[in-house]
Amino acid sequence: MADGFANYVGQRHERLCRTAYLLTRDWAMAEDVVPHSLVKAWTAWPKIGDDPDRYVYRIIVNTHASWWRRRWRDEVPTEVMPEGPTGRDFVTAVNERDALWEAIGALPRRQRAALVLRYFDDMTPEQVAGVLGNTDSPRTSQRSHGWAAGHAAAGGRPRPPRWLRARSP
Repeated sequence: MADGFANYVGQRHERLCRTAYLLTRDWAMAEDVVPHSLVKAWTAWPKIGDDPDRYVYRIIVNTHASWWRRRWRDEVPTEVMPEGPTGRDFVTAVNERDALWEAIGALPRRQRAALVLRYFDDMTPEQVAGVLGNTDSPRTSQRSHGWAAGHAAAGGRPRPPRWLRARSP
């Protein structure tokens, strides 16, 4: 049991952290959510079965949701801006990324989770529905609603941006 869990964590930890980051939009919180979620997974590891991803991703989504409900929302930290950009392409890319990031951040937690799981983690709509506990068909899922809302807010992009598309583990 311990070897299987250790192997799983060794292979998936970076990917789990990136997924948590896309859900939380904060590296520090993502790095807190993942170990907290893995502790929960460890206690249930004998019951998880052959496909631990579905279970672990669901724990991460639920942990983020419960932490999100408890957080204090009165103060929003900001970073100090670096020296000015050197070219127009960089400015355009940053502005597009920021607009999309803001649109994704404005989505409800479950819709954001559905988008992250579907497009970043490259899960099938059925897998996303299983992780989120949805019984809806893929066309009416949180992912569809979330992508439509993000699509409209980001100026009508036809597909997810390159940085949000799935990367190999």
